[in-house]
Amino acid sequence: MSDQVIGCFAGRFARVEPRRAAAGFVTALLTDIEIKTCWQLAERAGHARPDAMQRLLYRTRWDADLVRDDLRALVVDRLGDPDGVLVVDETGDLKKGVHTVGVRRQYTGTAGRIENAQVGVFLAYAGRHGHTLIDRRVYLPESWTSDRERCEQAGVPDSVGFATRSRLADDMITAAVEARVPARWVAADEAYGNNTVLRARLRKQGLGYVLAVSRDHLVPLDGGKTRRRADQVAAELPATTWTRRSAGDGSKGPRFYDWAWLADVTTDNDPDDGGHHSLLIRRNTTTGELAFYRCWAPGPVTIAQLVRVAGIRWTVEESFQAAKGQVGLDQHQVRRWQSWHRFTTLALAALAILAICAAATPQPPDQTDMIRLTVNEIRRLINVLINTPIRSIAHRLRWSLWRRRHQARARRAHYARRLTLELHP
Repeated sequence: MSDQVIGCFAGRFARVEPRRAAAGFVTALLTDIEIKTCWQLAERAGHARPDAMQRLLYRTRWDADLVRDDLRALVVDRLGDPDGVLVVDETGDLKKGVHTVGVRRQYTGTAGRIENAQVGVFLAYAGRHGHTLIDRRVYLPESWTSDRERCEQAGVPDSVGFATRSRLADDMITAAVEARVPARWVAADEAYGNNTVLRARLRKQGLGYVLAVSRDHLVPLDGGKTRRRADQVAAELPATTWTRRSAGDGSKGPRFYDWAWLADVTTDNDPDDGGHHSLLIRRNTTTGELAFYRCWAPGPVTIAQLVRVAGIRWTVEESFQAAKGQVGLDQHQVRRWQSWHRFTTLALAALAILAICAAATPQPPDQTDMIRLTVNEIRRLINVLINTPIRSIAHRLRWSLWRRRHQARARRAHYARRLTLELHP
């Protein structure tokens, strides 16, 4: 499977050297090394120096977006489902300094607070066969796009301007629709569900959605004549409205919640969209905590369908966990626009290998206590059975010795420059 995934985009490299470097890069991302920077990946791939890996991210000519397109096509071919779901979410990487593309003090769910961080918006594809990430965008705050000199230093193209995270999500969903990705639904959290423009765009594209909204979201009722807060609507529902259903299997079995469904919700501002609007409410059976979803479908739907889509949204969290824990999505040490997209794209390729392998494993018989292999176990098996060491211990020691000598020379040169400046200011 590794050869098939890497082979799907091998033709995007004009020369054999970067093609081999890309294959080694993706393979090394799947190994068990803890830190996945160019130095460590090169050592794991058996290179005498990290130059090839660094050139792959910084200077070699190849288009990361075209590689992304090839990966998306392969994922669709292996995991495609006519009732598939496109899931949008974002993740942040904590950073130091101010030079990494897109970095600033901003809220990130990774830390749960405002931190100096870089935020990426991702699109995941989820179907009955499996799920994985298929697209990515780095978010540039206005403080970046308004400073063209800073953008130029980070390699941001002149054509890139400010775009909200919802706009980035819209761009990725539109690209997936144009690529004929088989998907019937879109799911996202309230950061995207509260955006009226995004909801209208999804309806225009004929995509049903189950989008989380905030508790103070105003729900149009009675043909749009009145608008009520979502939590107020929930408080007035009779007990007979609620029904207990599973939102899918979790790590401890089925995830049961109480659900209420209001099918008489009207549209935001387009009465002729021809679809069915509704409000879905989820209640935690233990804490009583409520969650709210604005829903739309081009045709009649059932509450079971909407609950399924609402539950599938959590697959993007599983994909983030696997991408960061298994293939080092958050371990890049790059600052520039192009390098971020290249590293992230190759990380998505490594994640696709795990997701496709996990989907291809046979389902255990119902009579046994066995469970299906997860992406974590797939990666361990790949390392045990396939990624055997390709160099001797002596080679590794020589490489590490070269790295220590290189770093020592760099330190001596640094202190020599500082001494020169002090003596001759």
